[in-house]
Amino acid sequence: MAAPPPSPAPDTPPPVAHLETKARLLLALMVLLVAAAVAYLLYARGAFERTQQLVLIADDSEGIVVGMDMTFSGFPIGRVGRIELSPEGNARIIVDIPRRDAHWLRASSVFTMENGLVGSTRIRAFSGVMTDPPLPDGAERRVLRGDAAAEIPRMVASVRELVSNLSALTGPDAPLNASLQSMKTAAERLNGPRGALGVLLGNEADIRRIMQAVDRTNALLARLDGVVVKADSIAARTDGLVANADAQVFGANGVVPETRATVVQLNGLLADARNSLKKVDAVLVEAQAIGANTREATTDLGALRAEVDASLRKVEQLVNEINRKWPFRRDAEIRLP
Repeated sequence: MAAPPPSPAPDTPPPVAHLETKARLLLALMVLLVAAAVAYLLYARGAFERTQQLVLIADDSEGIVVGMDMTFSGFPIGRVGRIELSPEGNARIIVDIPRRDAHWLRASSVFTMENGLVGSTRIRAFSGVMTDPPLPDGAERRVLRGDAAAEIPRMVASVRELVSNLSALTGPDAPLNASLQSMKTAAERLNGPRGALGVLLGNEADIRRIMQAVDRTNALLARLDGVVVKADSIAARTDGLVANADAQVFGANGVVPETRATVVQLNGLLADARNSLKKVDAVLVEAQAIGANTREATTDLGALRAEVDASLRKVEQLVNEINRKWPFRRDAEIRLP
């Protein structure tokens, strides 16, 4: 038998030119990419940013870890760089603050470390007066600690004391229960027939006396009302009498106009009497001048005297008429039985 022909050899790729050089370039590119990623991460973490340090002093650093943020108004403005123990036994928390955010912190800023019941510990900064000088680099401030969990035992003790006080107040022999019973009794008395008077006095005899006094007062007030009515009627009558007196005295037909007319008549009579007296004087002069004719002079004097007597009687009658018409005269006449 004849031998089989040999199989053809497989195709081999041609060798890559400069393979070692390309491998070295690829390895260098990977190194550059890793270095760039590390540099970017460092930049993102603020490794190349200018910062200033703030040292917070606390009693302990429980819950504080390196890398946690310090917030201002809810925004992170610093990061905990490291934690140290001071020679006095206090925790020194070094916070790195970027220069671009350092203007939020002032010399009067307050720093707190809060430990809540839920969640991690938080470091907060508060600046009340933004016009104060800025916080210097490397400043040390004591942090105010607020631990809600530390207040739980105190709250439990306060609640226990409150419950015991409530039990003492609501007990059967407690003063509050006695006060409530007294208020209940007072309310029953208020709803009773005596009302508030029974609550104030509490004694039936005193209540009866008060009621009697009230009845007497009402009777006295009724009498006073009657007296006031009578006084009003008397005042009305007095007003009528005064009006009548005014009409009789000062009216058109009253005493005063008649008195005025009588006075006018009296003045006329007095003038007549004056004229008569002047005639008497003239007659006396003539009597002295004429002494011889005595009988005629005597006759003339008698007639003149009669005329004077008549004038005087008229005056007397006028005066009597005035006294009769004058309403306020007093009758001085004495009448015998």
